[in-house]
Amino acid sequence: MTDFPVDPLYAFVFAGLFSPGPNIILLTASGARFGFRRTLPHVLGVAAGVGVTSGLTAFGLGALLQRLPALELVLKLVAAGWILWMAWTLFNAARRQALSESDRPFTFVEAVLFQWVNPKIWALAVAASAGFPGGLSPIGEAARMASAFSGINLFVCLFWTFAGSLLTFLLTTPRAFSLFNSAMAAALALSAAMVFL
Repeated sequence: MTDFPVDPLYAFVFAGLFSPGPNIILLTASGARFGFRRTLPHVLGVAAGVGVTSGLTAFGLGALLQRLPALELVLKLVAAGWILWMAWTLFNAARRQALSESDRPFTFVEAVLFQWVNPKIWALAVAASAGFPGGLSPIGEAARMASAFSGINLFVCLFWTFAGSLLTFLLTTPRAFSLFNSAMAAALALSAAMVFL
């Protein structure tokens, strides 16, 4: 019987992406609020954006950020500000009883762009690049990281979005739904602190 060695990179990426962070909170809330199908562009945007971010990090962008503390600080401030703005938007939506015409899930492009200021993704990508090198060329290493992050994250995002959509069966009153969205907004706001850890 032949043993198939499993690259430890995949276990690390899965554990990092499956744990709660801004993407998980937003996707769970969106699944509960808008349903699974309407949240799919958000899911696909997260998977694509995470792949691009991790690929560029493996290609050398992560090392550049570590060498330029001022650029890293700007990225952290933008990330914290954007996350807090999204938390405020989610909290305000929680206080309304019904969806308004302006309420909608993230688009594919918005989800891709969010990964550029998502501190959890940057931290995971830098740690994965440093801790689990594959010994490939820079382009090969970028492709390896991008495919690992994007492929694993697609399934993680689908799971959390589906879990959120199932919550609609429990959130049968406007009060319950408002409390859920408020809790998600608070968790998202707290995740902004992770930027500076």
